[in-house]
Amino acid sequence: MPVLQISRQPDAMAWFETPRGLGVLAAEQDIIRAALVTRPAQQPWLWLGPAQPGSPQGPDLPARSLWLHPRGDRYAGSLQCGLPLPLPNESIGNVILQHVLDDGRDELLDECTRVLEPGGRLWLFVLNPWSPYRARWRRSGLQPRDPQAWAMRLRALGLQPCGEGTTYLGPIWRTSAHPQALATRRLRASCLLEMENRTAALIPPAPVKRQWQAGAAPA
Repeated sequence: MPVLQISRQPDAMAWFETPRGLGVLAAEQDIIRAALVTRPAQQPWLWLGPAQPGSPQGPDLPARSLWLHPRGDRYAGSLQCGLPLPLPNESIGNVILQHVLDDGRDELLDECTRVLEPGGRLWLFVLNPWSPYRARWRRSGLQPRDPQAWAMRLRALGLQPCGEGTTYLGPIWRTSAHPQALATRRLRASCLLEMENRTAALIPPAPVKRQWQAGAAPA
């Protein structure tokens, strides 16, 4: 599937450092904390997201894990790097992409699927372009896309969905959202797609059939 190239503004991710952007990130933290607890402790994580004010070292992660945030066309955090990521193929058990694709970093998704090991899990958080909350990020330089287009892209990269599909999170109109009716969940500010790298097991070789000759002792 051809990659949709979208030009991005260098400071677009700065919107997530505003009160409105921080409200969206806060609505996603419970899911991320649950994922960190439920996944095998020995699996390394790769978490790419907006820079967190007051936390230059990033969040607490298991050993051998990495936290990166965009800095121009490169990434900072646990290490300083660009693309391709300086990681071996299939070396990461879990990947969190928290809004780093909302400003057009399409090539990053290919890299994250490359480093995801068989059986590994990927959480993709993106802004919901159909939410009324889109007025809050207008003129920020962010360019959200339809979550169904992301789902098709992830399948084309060989990942399969977990659960029932897209989860909708965050406020609808204001940063401090009160509980919303079920019918309006699709209007929430952000979407989560949880995908897995399901690699089929190798087919074992067929057993060898020995030919026995009458009167001959077994070999």
